[in-house]
Amino acid sequence: MRSGRFSNLWLSSIFIGLLALLCAVLALVQNRWIYEISLAERDRLHSALQSDLNRLSRDFDRTIATSSSGLVPPFPNVSNLGSQAACSRQYQRWRVTNEPIFRRIGLVQWENGRPEFYLLNMDTAKFARAEWPPEWSGMRKRFEARMNDLPVPALPPPESALLEASLFGSLHGRFPWQGAPRDGFGPPPKEDWLVVELSLDYLRSSLLPDLFGKYLGGSGTTAYDTKIVVDSQPTIEILASTPDHRFDQPDASVGLLNMSNFEAPRGPRGEHAMRREWLSPIASNQPRWRLLVHRRGSSLESTINSARLRNIALSGGILLLILTTVVASLRYSRRSQQFAALQMNFVAGVSHELRTPLTVIRTAAFNLRGRLATRPDQVEKYAKLIQNESEKLTVLVDQVLRYGAASAGHVIGERRPIGVEGLIDSSIKSSSAVYAPAGVVIEKRIDPGLPVIFADELALKHALQNLVDNAVKYGLEGSGWIGISAEAVSDGHGGCVEIRVTDHGPGIPADEQVHVFEAFYRGKRAVADQVHGTGLGLNLVRSIIEAHGGTIRVSNAAPRGAEFIVRIPAAPQGVQNVFANTLG
Repeated sequence: MRSGRFSNLWLSSIFIGLLALLCAVLALVQNRWIYEISLAERDRLHSALQSDLNRLSRDFDRTIATSSSGLVPPFPNVSNLGSQAACSRQYQRWRVTNEPIFRRIGLVQWENGRPEFYLLNMDTAKFARAEWPPEWSGMRKRFEARMNDLPVPALPPPESALLEASLFGSLHGRFPWQGAPRDGFGPPPKEDWLVVELSLDYLRSSLLPDLFGKYLGGSGTTAYDTKIVVDSQPTIEILASTPDHRFDQPDASVGLLNMSNFEAPRGPRGEHAMRREWLSPIASNQPRWRLLVHRRGSSLESTINSARLRNIALSGGILLLILTTVVASLRYSRRSQQFAALQMNFVAGVSHELRTPLTVIRTAAFNLRGRLATRPDQVEKYAKLIQNESEKLTVLVDQVLRYGAASAGHVIGERRPIGVEGLIDSSIKSSSAVYAPAGVVIEKRIDPGLPVIFADELALKHALQNLVDNAVKYGLEGSGWIGISAEAVSDGHGGCVEIRVTDHGPGIPADEQVHVFEAFYRGKRAVADQVHGTGLGLNLVRSIIEAHGGTIRVSNAAPRGAEFIVRIPAAPQGVQNVFANTLG
């Protein structure tokens, strides 16, 4: 039997080990799979974000190019009206249908062999001679280089919001510098240029929010932190959605003000009114600005990593749940097998408990019937023997019936107020047939004025009697003493009565104390010493106590022995007052 149990335990351990190994392999495979999915999802999200930013960049550049080109008047107007009048008239038409995308507009005219600067009054649409703005010093140097036929320097990064357009660009397109002029026209010795400065306030408040909402979704301005820096010198910040917010690793970026994207509208004959190279770039295909985008709160990378960790945790939890379920099932199966074994032992024990008194009763009856007992004292002896064995049978049958009733949910009957001292006295008296022949001394200590309890007196009497009988059966080694005490205590939820049954026997091993209240359980010592019992007594005691709303526990007494501690809730104060003078 023990060998078969060891074999089952060994097989169960191997099965659990293989299952744990399989779950570990599945966890590794899932982790790799989730990691690859996360990478693919990151690439997909980054690609989608970059695609949206590319379309945003083209739309932004197209808007700037269209607005800038709209300020350049047709060359016939420049030829007939002059640069200032033509540009002024063109601006008046332009501002009717365009947003205030420019902060300042200037005109550079060549007069007497030198460039003169005129600033447009945005309200009156008139140009007036003015000094070069200090912030435009780099632009001024570019025109001075043109005047001296020197290489034109690049525009300084701080002045990246400036654009310049030649008023004679269309003329150059139709009448090249090389060769003789056609139709009697020739290029002017120097060109007039229109210089515009983008309005950062308008970009920040109107144009960029509209583009973010269009290409980054309706929550683009709240889901992302954005920053525009100078592409050639990223430390120079142009605009930022959140001031003083820094992010070194943007989720995506795109160039803005890329002059290669600037296409002017076509004229009535299909020709460009102004080619893109006449809006002077720093380099022909290099953007001036760069838009940096960072997911607000956390980067795209950290968001994907968080999702990956959540997926790993979820899959790991599922695998752990599977493993736990299997282990619990195996544990439950083993407990079921153990319970079945206990039930078989119970059947064997009950059979033995029944067989012994029945054999004694049958032998005594045979002797009485065969007239082997002729003297009155012999007849009384056999009659008493039959009575004692019948009482044992009655106790055994009563335990089995009570266990069946408890399993069906009928543990106790009607409850009524009873006194604790009278209950203890009745229980001790009922156990006298067990402890009296053994010469046991029962020491009783009952505190005066104990509160009344609500109880099924018969069931609770059976529980206390069982505790006394157990103390007599297992706790008399080296001692003939059993102690019973009762006192009023508080358990934090109200008053209750605590009853202790103590012996000076060998006690109960700590590893068995957690099992003594289980059905059919019998301690190793009881089995080894072949002490008669069914393993139902303490289980019934616990069921009865808990049905009364109480608790029971066991511990080893000092210096030796076992102690069972029972707590039963006291009856309400109103009941205490009514029955104070009627119950003892």
